[in-house]
Amino acid sequence: MGRLGSGPGGVAGAGAPETRVVRPGLGRATAAEALPAAMASATALIYDEEMTTHKLLWNDPVCDIEVPERLSSSYEQLKHYHLVERCVRVPAREGSEEEILLVHSLEHLEVAKSTQTMNEEELKRVSGNYDAFFFHPNTYRCARLAVGATLQLVDAVMSGKVCNGMALVRPPGHHSQKNAANGFCLFNNVAIAAEYAKLKYGLQRILIVDWDVHHGQGTQYIFEEDPSVLYFSWHRYEHQEFWPSLKESDYNAVGLGKGKGFNINLPWNKVGMGNSDYLAAFFHVLLPMAFEFDPELVLVSSGYDSGIGDPEGQMNATPEVFAHLTHFLMQLANGKLCVILEGGYHLKSLSESVCMTVKSLLGDPVPQITGEMAPCLSAIESIQNVRAAHKPYWKCLMYEDTSFLQNLSTKLHLMKKDNPNPSSEHESKITNNDETIEVEKFLELHMKNILFPVPPIRTAMSTDSEGSAHLLPVPVHLVKEMDKTELKTLVSGFYADLVKDSKTLLSLGGMLAVLDKTLKKEVCNGIAASPTSSVAVALRHSVRFGFQRVLCVFVGDMQIIPNTEDGRVLTIQICEKEQSGKSSSKHYITLNWKEDAEGNDFFSAVLGFILPVAYSYQPDLTVVAVGPNRSLGISGISLLFALLQALAESRIFAVIEDTDTNLMQSVAKALAGASTPHFGVYVPPTQEKVNKIKILREQFQQEWKMLQCGGKLLVFIFSSY
Repeated sequence: MGRLGSGPGGVAGAGAPETRVVRPGLGRATAAEALPAAMASATALIYDEEMTTHKLLWNDPVCDIEVPERLSSSYEQLKHYHLVERCVRVPAREGSEEEILLVHSLEHLEVAKSTQTMNEEELKRVSGNYDAFFFHPNTYRCARLAVGATLQLVDAVMSGKVCNGMALVRPPGHHSQKNAANGFCLFNNVAIAAEYAKLKYGLQRILIVDWDVHHGQGTQYIFEEDPSVLYFSWHRYEHQEFWPSLKESDYNAVGLGKGKGFNINLPWNKVGMGNSDYLAAFFHVLLPMAFEFDPELVLVSSGYDSGIGDPEGQMNATPEVFAHLTHFLMQLANGKLCVILEGGYHLKSLSESVCMTVKSLLGDPVPQITGEMAPCLSAIESIQNVRAAHKPYWKCLMYEDTSFLQNLSTKLHLMKKDNPNPSSEHESKITNNDETIEVEKFLELHMKNILFPVPPIRTAMSTDSEGSAHLLPVPVHLVKEMDKTELKTLVSGFYADLVKDSKTLLSLGGMLAVLDKTLKKEVCNGIAASPTSSVAVALRHSVRFGFQRVLCVFVGDMQIIPNTEDGRVLTIQICEKEQSGKSSSKHYITLNWKEDAEGNDFFSAVLGFILPVAYSYQPDLTVVAVGPNRSLGISGISLLFALLQALAESRIFAVIEDTDTNLMQSVAKALAGASTPHFGVYVPPTQEKVNKIKILREQFQQEWKMLQCGGKLLVFIFSSY
């Protein structure tokens, strides 16, 4: 491939063999042959009730949380939200012995097979040979179904039958090693899927994201020398005190040999991590590396023991965060995303989180994230250490100020043991299993608060744009222009100081009609082909409607700078040169950026600055305006629209002055969710551009705390303890 910036060393799949020996019976197809030109937009769901027959037959306090109801309650909740009927049902099948042997030894396979005819005492004795695992006479059959279901999902996605999907499977897999069951896992479902996809479809770059609260050491061991698989795991670690308590689970385990840089461990050194910590990990660690790696397929080891209420994880992340994380992963690999269930032991938290994940896969608007958007000190330290450990391997980190901060949270950890008084950092709300009922009550109310009816119309334009609408690749709903008399009254009463010319006035009838539909939640998002001089009207109109926080991202030269003094509008202007008239402040920020002619270098600006600021602000509406003299190409603008849809219940209003048909088509595709837009060739940012982001981050990270990712700020915070 030789594609610049696609991973450590800058070469896609560096070190991966060009040709592979194909095992008999595993047919080989190239990715090009397997995928149609247009990906299907459907979502697959795989569930087989037989996988609930794997169960513990004796008393074991370590294993008794891994119950069949983990699967059945998740499926029932999907039915409750009417999500099952919206998915493409794909049948499970048994994974073949040959497929299992892609990862596991023959000896391990034979031991598992032998348990089918054992009595309880024999099963108990064999189970005792492994750390935290139990056999049932039907365990081998269930484990083969789990493998087969995972491979069925990979085939459905890679063949183009669906765009993405989720497999609800038991037993889970990510702890399982080549020659041993471990941590409730018999066969490593996701690892087998990665090897299968490489062999059958010729894939050279696969991303595995493991958001289970335990380190998937089995997956790490299998791929730690393989540069064709990028493995990311965050996990409760607590300075090696939490299971599996391995040195190689820490941030400095970056891979071995040719696989150096392709193993990313993000250790959580305290309990109570929440939504902001998880999002910060994505913005400052995973997503920059993932976009640079440019995977052809994304596999998720989807453990929900990292969610609130779980007795294992003791974390505070609420279910909607998984909708946000899923949305971001859907922007990779042309949307080819396979989510495979791992852990999750609080049934209500698990089932709601599964539903949030599937809703995102289906393309539903993303619920507003809850909680304070400020990562805790311990999370910032872990993020900084991962960035420092991986700086030698990734171009996105090449010019970043990264240094190891090895002792700060350890010292804090010891101080807290000596001083039981609560610190200013957020603490775990979940302390023991007795609080399960309280968590269930909390989640019942929480889900009612964050869930909302999906607007019946996805994307709208005004009838004065009918000519443009016919050119778009996706259907849009046409909205009749506002009555001219009503418009004149509205403008003279509220917007006369903002309307400077007849061209702007003429455009307002269509623009305000679509905006009103968006504000009333009758449509999810809207597009107005209008002069960007009308943006100031749109912002004031939204505030008058009652919205408390409106985010405006303006690309190009801004003619009228909106009033941001009351904090109800936050404007980020992206332009090539500083505009005179107003300096940057908390609610008006100028980002001087000219997109690289060779490709898209805008990833670092969006992930390192724009998204963290936007999440810190938590808007009710996002307005994206593309005006004259824009400094971004279509790929950079597409990236903005795709990632900003995670905010404000996916409520975006686009104002586009440029009549470039390709630009309109790209924006419409991004808003309609028809397919993942092409973001162009990844280009690492220059040192000058990295410095621009660094200066802005240092200037605003006290106000917009999601910008905090380590460095000088963390040293300052700790020194004040």
